[in-house]
Amino acid sequence: MIKVENLKKSFGTKRAVDGVSFTVERGEVLGFLGPNGAGKSTTMRMVTGFIPPSEGRVSVGGHDLVEQPLPAKRLIGYLPENAPSYNDMTVGGFLGFAAEIRGLTGDAKKRAVHRVVEMCSLETVLHQSVDTLSKGYRHRTCFAQSIIHDPDVLVLDEPTDGLDPNQKHEIRGLIRRMGEKKAIVFSTHILEEVDAVCSRAIIIDRGRIVANGTPAALRQQSELSGAVTVKIPGVSSEQVQERLKGVQGARSVSVVDRLPDTAWVRVYPQTQGQNGSLAREVALVVAGQGWKLEELHTEEGRLDEVFRNITKSDNSKEQRS
Repeated sequence: MIKVENLKKSFGTKRAVDGVSFTVERGEVLGFLGPNGAGKSTTMRMVTGFIPPSEGRVSVGGHDLVEQPLPAKRLIGYLPENAPSYNDMTVGGFLGFAAEIRGLTGDAKKRAVHRVVEMCSLETVLHQSVDTLSKGYRHRTCFAQSIIHDPDVLVLDEPTDGLDPNQKHEIRGLIRRMGEKKAIVFSTHILEEVDAVCSRAIIIDRGRIVANGTPAALRQQSELSGAVTVKIPGVSSEQVQERLKGVQGARSVSVVDRLPDTAWVRVYPQTQGQNGSLAREVALVVAGQGWKLEELHTEEGRLDEVFRNITKSDNSKEQRS
């Protein structure tokens, strides 16, 4: 549904996006991650046709966005950053206006407005002017306009920005459900949203893609992936650390925290993300020593660690130079 090929965008001498390529299929929710200034919003603006690329090509539903802009844009729903809208309109008036722009009139317009008001829980503010809305309701109103024509493609820039925890949960659930039938791209800096919503994630840094994969695959790049953490009462961390250094498949052992009368250590595998064999070996050693096991679990890996390492690593900097 979305095909991006070697997309580049320069503003004067600054290259904001530098050779970005990816595809998004129907039924896929793609999370677009990156530090501030990485090129996320610029890429999304080009994908929607809001700004033209300096180089490269974007097609939506098989339509080239430059050569066939109207049929391509008819397929797109777009939530820009900062949720722009018309302050002097009521919520209902703004949504009706958005429906008319999308070619909906009469009963079709009424049904569309009713549908998005219900989906986004806007009933209580329907007759309220936009300039009096809280940041959360303003964002939900702009989100509602992006889906009012039931588009096949959704491009959402920070869709949960400004929402409280309950509202974030609702919007994430809505995106997840819509993602079963649509192609969705959304940018976020909230890593928990990747696990909650995304079937795949891209990390962009300084205008280039530095990682592309499922959340599970990205977590396997974490140093913690496959590590085994144990808590053992009645013994020192140093004693347990020394004994577990010889465990088969272990690369290193570190003390997580020093607790009184309790060992709390972590055993790192020789191969990141390796299967449960390390946990079995650790459990055998603990049992053989006659230690009482309070806790043992295998770490899945952490996206925040992967994100930091990828966007700050020397390797990434070398690739960009």
